[in-house]
Amino acid sequence: MSFLHWMAVLGSILLILTLASAYLRWLPVTTSTLYLAFGLAIGPLGLGLWHMNFIEVADWLEHLTEIAVLFSLFSGGMKLRLGFADPAWRSAYLLAGPVMLACIAGVALVAHYGLGLSVGLSMLIGAVLAPTDPVLASLVQVNHAGDFDRMRYGLSGEAGFNDGVAFPFVFFALLWIQHDGTGGQWLSGWATQRLLWAIPAGLLIGFLLGRGVGRLAIYLRTRHRDAAISPNDFLAMALIALSYWLAETVGALGFLAAFAAGIGLRHAEVDSSDNSSVPAEEVASALPKDGGSLDQVKEQVSDTSEPKVVAGLLIGEILSFGDIVERVLEVLLVTLLGALLAFHWDWRAVPLGLALFCIIRPLSVVAIVRGNALCERQRWLMGWFGIRGIGSLYYLAYVLNHGLEGEAAQEAIGLTLSVVALSIAVHGLTTQPLLDRYERNKAA
Repeated sequence: MSFLHWMAVLGSILLILTLASAYLRWLPVTTSTLYLAFGLAIGPLGLGLWHMNFIEVADWLEHLTEIAVLFSLFSGGMKLRLGFADPAWRSAYLLAGPVMLACIAGVALVAHYGLGLSVGLSMLIGAVLAPTDPVLASLVQVNHAGDFDRMRYGLSGEAGFNDGVAFPFVFFALLWIQHDGTGGQWLSGWATQRLLWAIPAGLLIGFLLGRGVGRLAIYLRTRHRDAAISPNDFLAMALIALSYWLAETVGALGFLAAFAAGIGLRHAEVDSSDNSSVPAEEVASALPKDGGSLDQVKEQVSDTSEPKVVAGLLIGEILSFGDIVERVLEVLLVTLLGALLAFHWDWRAVPLGLALFCIIRPLSVVAIVRGNALCERQRWLMGWFGIRGIGSLYYLAYVLNHGLEGEAAQEAIGLTLSVVALSIAVHGLTTQPLLDRYERNKAA
């Protein structure tokens, strides 16, 4: 598929989505489901514009999915405004820790005893499918920094944490396969480097960098009154790149660093707002515009030296920029997934995926996530909203580029792509109706 073909495909789907947005809004499906269908249409089962399998694109797909997850993690972190000791974080910690481990174990057991896969490959598939997706699950996460709904907050924190926390277990399964489950030297090195060091170091590096750079940027822009003309999107890309680079350089987890950098930048805004309960971007958006021109508005904003307003402008522009990048990459990657399905669809993913979506994940959440002012209905919904997506595609490309080969590689590709596609379809059809009912009940 040539570059011109890709331009035509992306241009067409973006145009269709734009012109038909008024109609699509009323459909009981997410836009990701439509992207998946569009990908199937351009693949071998449709127009035949795509002719490459996953192994052929794994090299560049690893980096493309990596970028998509990094932007999504950073943006997601910026929406989480509460302090780490707040009870709303408790469900996020439980979901990204014990619940994720239970899901890895459950999927591995089904793959090994139900599908007859080897122990190592079963653990690998469980780990690759472990992270919930920060890109595709935007509907069920917090809508803005002032959204403190306990269910949404827990799901947002989970998506940020477990895309990084899953990596040590993906690496463990890959090492198990490479060593045939024998020998103990690699196990101690894995536990020390990949668990005890990589997770806390990644979080600490990202948070300190995000908070420090954020406070410096707010201070300088307040002092020089240049909040309206400074390139805030550049600041976002700088924080993502530097946090990821610093973490990976010292052997920490870059995904966790990017997520924590977003949280750190948000905490810089909280500091500038004197711990106000109102997010700064809401204050900035409420500035009187008097119907003036864009230049007059910029001049008006630049004339203020209030740190909270400066922070609000910075945060608001970064969130808007991150949202655009996320949506563009989501269109591209989910369309690509649909085109690849014709080569890799595996019917065994149906019982595996349904076991994960309907049994393993919900029961794990209901059993483990207790207290925290969550009612029974919220826990069951959290159990259902375990959407798999771009994060799993990244881990799949990673293991293929780092030693997984042969029949095991084909098994992993088929099951992972098929379960992710099944998740997009099943959750895409049910998420909006369930959320609408949840919001109605909450309002009542």
